[in-house]
Amino acid sequence: MASLTFQNICKSYGEVPVIHGIDLDVKDGEFMVFVGPSGCGKSTLLRMIAGLEDIDGGDLRIGGERVNDIAPARRGAAMVFQSYALYPHMSVADNMGFALKLAGRPKAEVAGAVQRAAEALQLTHLLDRKPKALSGGQRQRVAIGRAIVRTPKVFLFDEPLSNLDASLRVQMRVELARLHRELGSTMVYVTHDQVEAMTLGHRIAVFNGGRIEQVGAPMDLYDRPANLFVAGFLGSPRMNLLPVKVASVNTGGVRVDAGGVAVDVVCDPRGAVPGAPATLGFRPDHVHLAAPTEGGLNGRVDLVERLGDATLVHVLCASQAAPFIVRLPGHTVPLTAGEAVSLAADAHRVCLFAENGRAYAAAPGGEPPRAA
Repeated sequence: MASLTFQNICKSYGEVPVIHGIDLDVKDGEFMVFVGPSGCGKSTLLRMIAGLEDIDGGDLRIGGERVNDIAPARRGAAMVFQSYALYPHMSVADNMGFALKLAGRPKAEVAGAVQRAAEALQLTHLLDRKPKALSGGQRQRVAIGRAIVRTPKVFLFDEPLSNLDASLRVQMRVELARLHRELGSTMVYVTHDQVEAMTLGHRIAVFNGGRIEQVGAPMDLYDRPANLFVAGFLGSPRMNLLPVKVASVNTGGVRVDAGGVAVDVVCDPRGAVPGAPATLGFRPDHVHLAAPTEGGLNGRVDLVERLGDATLVHVLCASQAAPFIVRLPGHTVPLTAGEAVSLAADAHRVCLFAENGRAYAAAPGGEPPRAA
């Protein structure tokens, strides 16, 4: 096991910069997830850890040792790729032990390492099979086992579940979480799947355009995104966003004007100026429906999606072109398209973003603003 330290890491392809001064510390034994849209630089950074991409600027340290110029095989990192990349003519056991065999390890040592990895991954009964006789999930476990036998300091996963169907992805998520708990190893996991990021990561780093927008525990990012990008990217369905203007400011937070509707937000009001444009954000599960009220954020039901465990209600408001989404319990009161409703949000659960897209900081325990 080892920690990872990124100090002003930069990368360019020709004249095009793709990684812009990344600073990040990954703790020893932590499960860190890199998440972001395609082309944001998360896989490039992972390949830089493995030594498959050169580092153009900054320092990368594994376990405190600077590894910029150290060969990939000597960095102590093992990578699991999106494709299984198994040798079709070799058995499961031979695939898993091939790297140790190339390194000239004794046969007994290779066999012992393969056996221990197979037990951890529940592959013992498959050691004599060829890859063509395995399911997709089993092949991915073999690829993970190939990394485990090397006993690396750091495990690197590059979207390892993207080739699996939905049910296998769920199963493999559970197995990866169990594996991390048993090994206690440092793991860095790249994905664009928000469910994987939220369920697997101790912390999540949200990437955008070669930069890290925010790093934190999954629920911290979900409840308090640092900016509009994180708010719109993380969460499914995404956060509802509404253009507003700052109406008044006090020590407890900010009151905003949402098209003639006053909405209170508990936050740190520093930097808020009456009349300034802003954006109000609220998660689908941080708002509920009520009967229409005078002065409320009223609208009409546009669509009802029943998912079993939850019901998603799309609400169209006069001031907004796109519908707001409200998540309700699965067995909720029946709603029909065209029904008049009002959106009611908790002042402690909504987020407020300044004109530059940055979020106003939370003010735990603050009192909602009062009318003057």
